[in-house]
Amino acid sequence: MVENNLKMAESTTKTVLGEISQGHLECPICLCRFKEPKILDCLHSFCLNCLNGMLSSQQADTGKIRCPVCRKETPVPEVGVTGLLDCFFLSSLVDEFNQREQSLETLQAATAPTCGDCVEGLEAVSRCLDCEENLCHLCKAAHERSKRTNKHQIIPIDSPITKQANKEHLGGKHSPKCQMHANQCMHFYCETCELLTCGTCAAINHRSAEHKYSEIADAVRSHRKEIDEVLQKFQESKEESSSIEESIDHARNRLRIMVARAHNDIQAKEEEEIAKIKNNSRILRDEISDIGKKRDWEFETVHEQNKKKMERVETIVAAVTELMQQADDFELLNLRPKVMHNLDFQKELVFEKVNHGKSYIGVNCQAIVQDKDLGNILHKEKWKLKTEFGKEGDRDGAFNCAAGVGCFSNGDIVVSDKQNEQVTMFSSAGHYKAKLNVKAPFGIAVSPDDRLLVNCKDHVKILGADHQLISQFTFSQTDHKEENPAECVTGGIAAVDSKQVTVVHQGRRATSQHCLDGSLVTVIPHTAVAIEDIAVNNKGRLVFTSYDSCQLGCIDLKGKEIFSTLISVDGQPAKPVGVCLDNAGDIYVTLHCNQDGYVHHYDPMGAYIDCVAKGLYWPFGIAFSPGGELVVADQDSIKIFQRV
Repeated sequence: MVENNLKMAESTTKTVLGEISQGHLECPICLCRFKEPKILDCLHSFCLNCLNGMLSSQQADTGKIRCPVCRKETPVPEVGVTGLLDCFFLSSLVDEFNQREQSLETLQAATAPTCGDCVEGLEAVSRCLDCEENLCHLCKAAHERSKRTNKHQIIPIDSPITKQANKEHLGGKHSPKCQMHANQCMHFYCETCELLTCGTCAAINHRSAEHKYSEIADAVRSHRKEIDEVLQKFQESKEESSSIEESIDHARNRLRIMVARAHNDIQAKEEEEIAKIKNNSRILRDEISDIGKKRDWEFETVHEQNKKKMERVETIVAAVTELMQQADDFELLNLRPKVMHNLDFQKELVFEKVNHGKSYIGVNCQAIVQDKDLGNILHKEKWKLKTEFGKEGDRDGAFNCAAGVGCFSNGDIVVSDKQNEQVTMFSSAGHYKAKLNVKAPFGIAVSPDDRLLVNCKDHVKILGADHQLISQFTFSQTDHKEENPAECVTGGIAAVDSKQVTVVHQGRRATSQHCLDGSLVTVIPHTAVAIEDIAVNNKGRLVFTSYDSCQLGCIDLKGKEIFSTLISVDGQPAKPVGVCLDNAGDIYVTLHCNQDGYVHHYDPMGAYIDCVAKGLYWPFGIAFSPGGELVVADQDSIKIFQRV
């Protein structure tokens, strides 16, 4: 049984060695184990004879040899292919594998090992590693008594046979000999000539002032640091690529949403004048779809171009990383020019950025007669003021400080007045409807199922579809610890979904998420800034504004920063206030700058896209209506903007 297990283990070992040899130690040209491997500028290696054969078969003597793997050309030295750099690592690896295979074959042949030192050929019980002979009990004792062999290393016959005695371990350091002075080892590296040198060469050929050389250990440290810095830049490029990929995905998703919305608008107009415009409607929808497909193809092209660049980056990084892990110091320095030449690709690495403007498509429908087009396709997102209502004062329908705003599914608009400490309801056209029984509102929001959520500084009120109070909860001592009672932020509130609400605490830099019954889900820390207003995106992350620090930011439920954008207008710092998201995840922010009010549009990663509106008085809260209009609380009025 033991003998069968041993044979199976030996067979498996031989199979594994064969697979390793085939995958890593065979020349891609001759498909045989490397012989005198040479390394090209692209870091691929081939047998010396194979490269000579390739060079002689070239139709024209170009002085260059083309790699059969990647097709990159390498200049051939004047002395020929023999002048190319030797791949010491592969040579050592091939030698080691040859020895291991020979040892394995010897072991497999010795099914019944016998003593090789006596004429009787008795059964061997030991093996001398120095003599490489099997020994029986008697010869082992004589071996140990003999002055000539008593210091030899003797091991049991069933121990793994090794030939590593008096040899350096595979991958261990070795000092290559100088080609000009065969009895001397390389101890220096000339930075000027980019060559390893021995002491004699350093003293004779590299002693002038223009030659800068150092000890190999120092040169290796410097070179490894240099490579690490370039690899770090590649890593940063990879992260940049990932960010752009996410932006592309969002732009494509937003494009699909906008195409669908344009289709819906066209469909509504089609139903209004169905007899006249049905055919034109189909033509226009097809045209929009074609534009959407073309732009999606453009986004896909940018994606593929960036992907190919990253594939090349990963190939270079993988090759260099493997070389750094497996090559010894001397070989690493020998290959430095080629490695750095490949790493130079990082300098020219530029990713194509997405043209976010092309993610928008809309339609401007119009009444048509006879053969007129149904509408005009809008290639750029533009907004205009549709309507405005309200005035300064304390009467019904007036505002002293319209700070928060929300929209119900029927189009009704709810507004919180911070100075008047009241919440009032208006129709979508701006007609006053009612004053709700809510005092001291610091922030308001509307849930997907039309519940009104009100942040009243130290408690939250939940009002139902009939606008009557259905529940309220107070912040517990564990999730509400005021650091400074005098500090007062706006107190944003946002609906996560129909079951949960996220609330900004007053007097402390933390935000909590609750079920509508008040039970605490989690506390989201954000000690870096004081939050002004919040919204929750489709990934469950918190998008927020910070008035004092002029930031638009995003954090996950653990407080980890996703992005942070400094808000500005024409290079001047601006203070963001209200924030809301459209159904594609784009961000819209109200902001103050030099006594002027603005509404800006940002992508889901906080990148500025466009200015939606400017010239506002002093805007605060912002929300989307069911029809996709922007409703802005502007101090003493409510302004509604629509796309045109």
